[in-house]
Amino acid sequence: MRELEGIVHGMEGGALTLEQSLEAYQRGAVLIKQCQVALERVREQVRVLDGDELKPLDVPSDAHSGNDD
Repeated sequence: MRELEGIVHGMEGGALTLEQSLEAYQRGAVLIKQCQVALERVREQVRVLDGDELKPLDVPSDAHSGNDD
């Protein structure tokens, strides 16, 4: 989200060249898609609520950060 916010701020500032703006837009589109996928995963978890217990879904291995507490 921070990277996406930075892209928006940079584009709104008007200091980017046309080429830089295009690159920033393309990167922003990728980041938005990633956020949409993550949001949909959370929505699916909410849909499988069973009483007060959230049933975890299988998490793709690439989504695991390795920081299990």
